[in-house]
Amino acid sequence: MSSNSLVNEPVEDLASRLETMTDDELFGTMNDLEKASNTAEEADAVEEIISRIALAESEIERRYPGRLLAPYREWKQRQPLL
Repeated sequence: MSSNSLVNEPVEDLASRLETMTDDELFGTMNDLEKASNTAEEADAVEEIISRIALAESEIERRYPGRLLAPYREWKQRQPLL
């Protein structure tokens, strides 16, 4: 999924989809959102992306209690092309 569609889809739909994603899909979504936040130019767009990053962070923390974002960081280290 493109980062543009991640930013433009209704937040309720994204939150619902995050719950059903595999770990790889969730981590990929988080990565795409981080990239989108780094390239966004308008303050409103950055705020919207950051709120969606917070949703993804919450889902990661729900799946891995007490590990914060360690599973995501570990996943990123295993991805040679990121």
